[in-house]
Amino acid sequence: MFASVARPLAAGLLLSLGACTPYLYQHPLAPAPARLGAELRTPAQWGELPTPLRKTVVAVYKFRDQTGQYKPQEAGASFSTAVTQGATTVLIRALEESKWFEPIERENLGNLLNERKIIRSTRQEYAEQTGQKQPNLPSLLFAGVILEGGIISYDANIITGGAGLRYFGAGASGQYRQDRVTVYLRAVSTNTGKVLKTVYTSKTILSQQLGASLFQFVAFQRLLETETGFTYNEPSEMAVKDAIEKSVQALVYEGFDDHLWLPRDSADLHGPAREKYLREKADNLNIDVLGREQLPRRAPFAVGLAGAAVQYQGDYAQPDLTLGAEATLRVGLGESASLFANVGQLRLAAGPSRSYFNNTYVYAEGGLLLRLLPRDRFTPYVLAGAGATVRTFRTDNNRPYPT
Repeated sequence: MFASVARPLAAGLLLSLGACTPYLYQHPLAPAPARLGAELRTPAQWGELPTPLRKTVVAVYKFRDQTGQYKPQEAGASFSTAVTQGATTVLIRALEESKWFEPIERENLGNLLNERKIIRSTRQEYAEQTGQKQPNLPSLLFAGVILEGGIISYDANIITGGAGLRYFGAGASGQYRQDRVTVYLRAVSTNTGKVLKTVYTSKTILSQQLGASLFQFVAFQRLLETETGFTYNEPSEMAVKDAIEKSVQALVYEGFDDHLWLPRDSADLHGPAREKYLREKADNLNIDVLGREQLPRRAPFAVGLAGAAVQYQGDYAQPDLTLGAEATLRVGLGESASLFANVGQLRLAAGPSRSYFNNTYVYAEGGLLLRLLPRDRFTPYVLAGAGATVRTFRTDNNRPYPT
């Protein structure tokens, strides 16, 4: 009896899990195969770099995590580091992908030297046993430039927020959090020890959660409850990889100024790719730590016109739809404040040929407007001022009202 009931239940469970496969992104009963690592900077983006005149041999001893931070958690302590400890490997691959540098092994130099000792010892023994002289190992490459630096900052929760709505048991909500990782990279001359160039880049890491739920009685003693949602955490390793690759690209372009390395075609010194980088560098001066563009957005002098449609609502029947207009003048007192003056007119009327009610209102006002976020595209503001409104009756009597 139990088996006859269990089989349909198991089959239904498997079918429901199979139907959820697109939603779960992976079949719950089958492992996902291994794949090549995800790429953020595509070959086309690397292709924006011009062709080098010759590759520069560089050495990377240790490009490490200098933050010393552990992965943030809402509760409890975590002994996992916030960022990858293999940044040296990421940097070496970025140097290879750029086609501008010839990286040589220095991180595990002891392993390389030990292996060369084994080769020399083996060749020497072979020569003693056979009498055939073996060739010497070629000399190791030496680097003219050493790349130093590391991951110097991991800032968690630089921006957090969310929104939600619930009505009679049905609702949806969303939350997000933004972290940031910062990378410094510098080139050092092995001849003089001089720091040739230093660049730094940063990359934000986004985490977001979206969910929806329903909690409702559909019948007497019948409760329907359902929920769905997903959470996405941008991999910190991919953010570090993107920041390191961006720093390599920046180092290439920065080296053009001091002729540390040159493109094969001299026209690429001021080509479209270099100009694009210089524009990005110039625009970056007007971007704050949260990634918002901070520019003077308000002119020192402004004139505005506005129109309105007005309809009387009151005790008189047959309200008439009339038009109104307003003119505005603003004079800036810097980026945060400005003086304003408004002049406008509107009419309220009702009845046939406006016979029941017909009043005209002319108003003028002035004051000070203070912007709380003057360099943002949209900003809250505080306004203080005074004015007067003149009400005109059908009998041409004018009555002013201060405001």
